[in-house]
Amino acid sequence: MSWQGRVLRSVRLRLLVLALAPLVVLMPLLLLLGMTRWSSDYDKVLIANVESDLRIAEQYLARIMSNTGDELKGVADSVEFGEILKQNVTSKHAYFREKREELALDFLYYLPEEEALTIAGQWPVILSALDGQSDTQIDIFGASDLAALSKELEQQARIDLIETEAAVPTDRTIETRGMVVHSASPVHLSGQEGVLVGGILLNRNLQFIDTINALVYLNAVTGGDRQGTATLFLDDVRVSTNVRLFEDVRALGTRVSRAVRDQVLGQGKTWLARAFVVNDWYISGYLPLSDSFGQRVGMLYVGYLEQPFTQAKREAYVWMIGAFVVVLLISGPLFLRLAKGIFAPLERMTQTMRQVGLGDLSARNGRTGTRDEIGLVAAHLDDLLDQVQDRDQRLRAWADKLNQRVEERTYELREANEKLEDTYRQLVMSEKLASIGEITAGVAHEINNPVAVIQGNVDLIRETLGQGAGPVKTELTLVDQQVSRIQAIVGKLLKFARPSEFSSTHEGVQLAPIVQDCLVLVEHILVRGQVTVSCDFQPCPDVRIEPGEMQQVVINLIVNAEQAMGGAGQLDLTLYPMDRNGQPGVALVVADTGAGIAPDKMGTVFDPFYTTKQGEGTGLGLSISQNLIQQAGGIITVRNTAQGGAEFTVWLPLTDTPDPLPEPE
Repeated sequence: MSWQGRVLRSVRLRLLVLALAPLVVLMPLLLLLGMTRWSSDYDKVLIANVESDLRIAEQYLARIMSNTGDELKGVADSVEFGEILKQNVTSKHAYFREKREELALDFLYYLPEEEALTIAGQWPVILSALDGQSDTQIDIFGASDLAALSKELEQQARIDLIETEAAVPTDRTIETRGMVVHSASPVHLSGQEGVLVGGILLNRNLQFIDTINALVYLNAVTGGDRQGTATLFLDDVRVSTNVRLFEDVRALGTRVSRAVRDQVLGQGKTWLARAFVVNDWYISGYLPLSDSFGQRVGMLYVGYLEQPFTQAKREAYVWMIGAFVVVLLISGPLFLRLAKGIFAPLERMTQTMRQVGLGDLSARNGRTGTRDEIGLVAAHLDDLLDQVQDRDQRLRAWADKLNQRVEERTYELREANEKLEDTYRQLVMSEKLASIGEITAGVAHEINNPVAVIQGNVDLIRETLGQGAGPVKTELTLVDQQVSRIQAIVGKLLKFARPSEFSSTHEGVQLAPIVQDCLVLVEHILVRGQVTVSCDFQPCPDVRIEPGEMQQVVINLIVNAEQAMGGAGQLDLTLYPMDRNGQPGVALVVADTGAGIAPDKMGTVFDPFYTTKQGEGTGLGLSISQNLIQQAGGIITVRNTAQGGAEFTVWLPLTDTPDPLPEPE
């Protein structure tokens, strides 16, 4: 950022701090205090709500117990019941079954006074009934007690325990006890003395717990859409609940946390606070429940999801913070608008420097209309910009001249370099071909003379012996064949040394005969190196290249392959038509079974003077071969085969191809 921009930002910042400091500092403190106090009061209201809900649930449980006792007492005092007691067992069973269904009881039975006395010590409610007082309490029945009443009740009471995080560890896996609303009423009828006993099993009593939930959460403020829940605990195990473990599975068998258990069951205190219930946090109330012996045996719970109210508080916080930010956003621009007279010259200088930064050196502040320090700075800035613009113009002129000279010198160097490269290539090629031509022609001349003498003497021997030449006819014929072979080799050497004298056409050549001629020339090298040659030549059209140049390339590749194998090996020559980049042509593949080319040297094998045979070669063979193939419009590539050897591929376009491929970069 330019110094003008920093000055402008600094001035604005100072003015904003001076004007908005009370709002920026004091308002957040007041906002924080208000939000803290409001949050505390809000939490107290939630706790008060759950406490009220818990009292409603407690009253409903008390009413169920009271109604059960009153209804049971009404039956015990009825004349109808007295008459039933005089009838047979079948009539009694039918009557008790009818009354049990009518009063919504899970069990109902009559104990004569003698039987009641034998179990009075086991159940305080029965003892109270023998003393003439009806009594209803919550009692815990064991599995055997429930089985004595009904197998169905025993099964209803059985609940598998589910491992619950933060609960007190236990070795139990199943709850077999049952929490029962246990009621007993004295019977004093003519000739009949005893106790009428009835009760309701609360384990899995979903109607009971759902009724509590419906009564507690009549409105949807805290309990709508399954957010309000109620639960009955036997000890710390949920035996009746509408809390969901999953969508349609109630959390029966889950257990309450250690913290809640210790306070409610251990200390007998009511829990009114947030608590983690099965899968989520709830604003919860837990009330301890005691049995007829005065022992704390369970809990009554009501609660509703904390998340909606936490979300409401969060939204309130966001709204208050947003309101504060809006006040700041409104106050800042308003103050800046009032201070526009101070900022206008600074804005102009900032705009001027921005234009200068974009390259417009002619931008100026002009007259600011003020004569204070800011006006003096603006005028001084214009003077500096005049000096900068003048120096920039001179520097640009010098730069243009320098660029022009550099371009001219670069162009001259490029031309000189291209000429040097062309000259070098021509020199190397001329030197190579001249040396080979001179040596080959001399060797051919020296060989031809003794060969002619040998052939003449053989003919003379044949004529002199006449019919007597029969015994050595085979030997003479063998000499003729070898002489012919020597003459063929000499002919190939002359064609290699002066290809233009032997080439019948420059329009196109067949590669197969050229490769076969080359094999004849290097046969002694291959035999000496114990190299086996395999040829696979497919019918191919003519390609565009001078035969002598192609001979030079093929011989160079074959000799390099023999030297790379360094002894016995396999040389594979393959010739087949191949299109390259949509252009028809012919490919010659020369593959050996040597050690291959090192990966780090793969890119330099075609460089001039590169050789792996220090002191033996010039390193120009592959470079010249590449140049010859590229001049013919083709390309030569190399790769290592999977077997480990090197594979050179020479591709040449067909004779009728209009334009050669561009040389690879």
